[in-house]
Amino acid sequence: MPKSYEEINEKIGKKQAVVVTAEEMIGIVEEKGAAAAARDVDVVTTGTFGPMCSSAALLNAGHSTPRMKMTRAWLNDVPAYAGIAAIDLFLGATELQEGDPANRVFPGDFTYGGGHVIEHLVAGKDVLLRATAYGTDCYPRRELETWVNIRTLNHATLLNPRNAYQNYNVAVNASSGRPIYTYLGILRPRMANACYCSAGQLSPLLNDPQYRTIGIGTRIFLGGGTGYVFYQGTQHCPNVDRDEAGVPREGAGTLAVTGDMKQMRPEYVRGVSVTGYGVSLAVGIGVPIPILDEDMARATAVRDRDIVAPVIDYSESYPTNSGIPLAWVSYEQLRSGHIEVGQKGVRTASLSSLSKARAIAAELKEWITEGRFQLGKPVDPLPGPGSEYGFTPLDHRPPDRPNGRTPRSR
Repeated sequence: MPKSYEEINEKIGKKQAVVVTAEEMIGIVEEKGAAAAARDVDVVTTGTFGPMCSSAALLNAGHSTPRMKMTRAWLNDVPAYAGIAAIDLFLGATELQEGDPANRVFPGDFTYGGGHVIEHLVAGKDVLLRATAYGTDCYPRRELETWVNIRTLNHATLLNPRNAYQNYNVAVNASSGRPIYTYLGILRPRMANACYCSAGQLSPLLNDPQYRTIGIGTRIFLGGGTGYVFYQGTQHCPNVDRDEAGVPREGAGTLAVTGDMKQMRPEYVRGVSVTGYGVSLAVGIGVPIPILDEDMARATAVRDRDIVAPVIDYSESYPTNSGIPLAWVSYEQLRSGHIEVGQKGVRTASLSSLSKARAIAAELKEWITEGRFQLGKPVDPLPGPGSEYGFTPLDHRPPDRPNGRTPRSR
């Protein structure tokens, strides 16, 4: 018999729910079959931890005396966007620190940025806020310099436009004779290495490939605290090639997520420096998946051997939006440390942490088992396969500039 969210939450409240991690579910389905697993298991927990560049913090600093309408602001010399309201600041994870000495010595060695500021705030450290303004009658102050931290900020919200990619590329350097520096790491010439970034069989959206249970309003583990899916993530692209089980063979769905930074822990929110590329933020995300029926039990038993990803040349085809995958490889092959591309053996390395993903899935399992975390039923689904929602390259239309002026619209 199918289960409902209400029935599962009632069992969670009574501490009677049967909760397993996605890796544990594999063995249960193999041993008992999907129908029995659906009857016996109520929730499967997933996890992922890795660089998620499309991450940010929305901060409210409180009013100074006299009041100030910030027009430019910096946190530890990292620019924050102040064009929202008087004291609201938006800090992107990939924003670089101004005047970083490393940038002057070696332009590709980015050592500090927005992701590190977010980590420091979550860790309770003081961060230097510097701001300027043009001054108004109601907001007369023009300059400010003060220490702030997570306790003194009125609001500190992690607001991430795109996280938890559903599958992703495997990056190689097949065409360049020199090392190239990418967001997936340093790629050596002649396909000497391959880099990937996914939790595979633990990854949230790979355990719910058709977005049956993960949607707008889903309650999640975010950075060590409770968060929510608030929309499909940017670049959400459900209409890609999928296998018979609906698992995508390339990057597909994404999640836009949010949560209170004051609940979070620094082991699950970490600033990242990527040589030759920039900075990012590693974020821990865990999504509980209710086992509503046999199909969901089968979906959450997906194995690394069942999930394939495309091998993409980041020296040529990726920068120019051209070319086709050099090969398709499974996550079981990737985790072995070695793949075959054509006739060439290639060493592999992951930017996401499997041990952290396991820790997240295990902690979320504990929260639910102890009745401290109830499932959030989505108020709306994410756009799924067959929808009109997709992702296309930029339609580049350079404007005419009469008299050298920039047109405001057309």
